[in-house]
Amino acid sequence: MSKRLAQSAVAVATAAMFSAVLAADQRATPAGPEAARGSADPKATLRTPAKLTETAPDLYRVRFDTTKGVFVVEVHRDWAPIGADRFYNLVKNEFYDGTRFFRVLSGFMAQFGMNGDPSIQSVWTTANIKDDPVKESNLRGYVTFAKAPVPHSRSTQIFINYQDNSRLDADGFAPFGQVVSGMEVVDMLYSGYGRANIPNQLQITKQGEVYLKSEYPLLDIIKAATIKR
Repeated sequence: MSKRLAQSAVAVATAAMFSAVLAADQRATPAGPEAARGSADPKATLRTPAKLTETAPDLYRVRFDTTKGVFVVEVHRDWAPIGADRFYNLVKNEFYDGTRFFRVLSGFMAQFGMNGDPSIQSVWTTANIKDDPVKESNLRGYVTFAKAPVPHSRSTQIFINYQDNSRLDADGFAPFGQVVSGMEVVDMLYSGYGRANIPNQLQITKQGEVYLKSEYPLLDIIKAATIKR
């Protein structure tokens, strides 16, 4: 074989080997949109509260699937539009999925709304919304944002009234919806830790579900919250 023919044969073999390696790499590492979806953070939207500002429908329902059963909340935007919009965005983006009813006080209320992922809860702690005027009363089954005793301190925490708590109206607690089915499920939520042993909210923010599962394992969980038009 001449020197020129030998060089040509080597070149062809090298090209063939390179093509085979390239094809194998492409099979092992998909490119384009499929690869991007595989590496995306599924909770990315929850890490940017400022972007979750969609206007809610005038009337919508939310189905809560919990460890005690199912209940449904009907939201009336005209009762408290700012609160109804925030709740809509949180539910739509699965903020409440996997969270616990961390403060359940018999004869008073059941409270939830702290995310079990500290990286998410930390960015929402100060993502407050303005107060709504109080148009409805905190009657049994009515659903309201929790707040500190200062203006415009509502964020993600919600409570469901177990009784007539209309005394809260004067303090600016504005109901935005009510439980329309499954109130018996809400009544069954675990309240055994009592008033003297309520989870520390600072620890929930720092450690999330790790803290609650370790120290308060009996607290009931929202498995999924889903918007139903």
